[in-house]
Amino acid sequence: MNNLILLILCFVAGMLLHRFKRMPVNTPAVLNSFILHVSLPALTLLSVHGLKIGGDVGLMAAMGWLVFAMSAGFFWLVGRWLDLPRSTVGALTLTGGLGNTAYFGLPMIEAYYGHGGLASGIIVDQLGSFLALSTLGITFAGIYSSGRPGVAEMARRVFRFPSFIALLVALVLIPFEYPEWLTIVLKRLSDTMAPLALLAVGFQLRLGHLAGNGRNLAIGLGFKLVLVPLVLFLLYVPLLGAHGQAIQITLFQAGMPPMITAAILATEHDLDPPLATLMVTVGLMLSFVTLTGWWWLMQGV
Repeated sequence: MNNLILLILCFVAGMLLHRFKRMPVNTPAVLNSFILHVSLPALTLLSVHGLKIGGDVGLMAAMGWLVFAMSAGFFWLVGRWLDLPRSTVGALTLTGGLGNTAYFGLPMIEAYYGHGGLASGIIVDQLGSFLALSTLGITFAGIYSSGRPGVAEMARRVFRFPSFIALLVALVLIPFEYPEWLTIVLKRLSDTMAPLALLAVGFQLRLGHLAGNGRNLAIGLGFKLVLVPLVLFLLYVPLLGAHGQAIQITLFQAGMPPMITAAILATEHDLDPPLATLMVTVGLMLSFVTLTGWWWLMQGV
């Protein structure tokens, strides 16, 4: 509960700091850069080092890819049914198929499952959501706008991403014990991720452009926040018989709101930027409620 209160306070603080212009307009860019290059790699090195890799890792990693595949098929059908512009279908595919499993997901996991659940969350994020963003996300952004990124470019983006590098290093170092000083340093640095991430998200919150986007927004968020975790729950639990905290966290991650980076990618490719931004901002606010519901429902998994 204390962690959840911290997240809400930081989110609200970000909104107020922007409203009263108490911080520069480029504050989110600076905070996100620090999180990307320092906080998240430190958290990855600390949490994954103690990870006991078991049979659930495949299901954990597959979640992000399954969600994107569902999104691509679902919004292609919706686009044909409602005769939506290609740019709108592309925006919904990206934001509906890529969850905020890092900046928002990891702090929420810590709030609901404790620090011990972060290792599972990082595996879901790095091997699932991030790789799906770096490959399928970039490819589909190109398909719905113009051009297609090459294999070399996609590989370059993946292997230059700081926390993915940290993930590889952490996996290699699993057999070796960290010195005490390194553990303390990594812990202090990783603790900065949750408050800074929510502060940055709150600072960027915009609710403009609601007029005219209500229907598409409702379809997109209904898919991402309700349909996706429901389908994954039915697949993983009754059909595959998967259980345990790692699976709970995987399904919890499946219900995360749209990824901020997905909206940025959509905007860069001119894929209905107002709708993409609304998917992130409104989805984040609604997810405080929906994630609590999914957490409660999955207690017996």
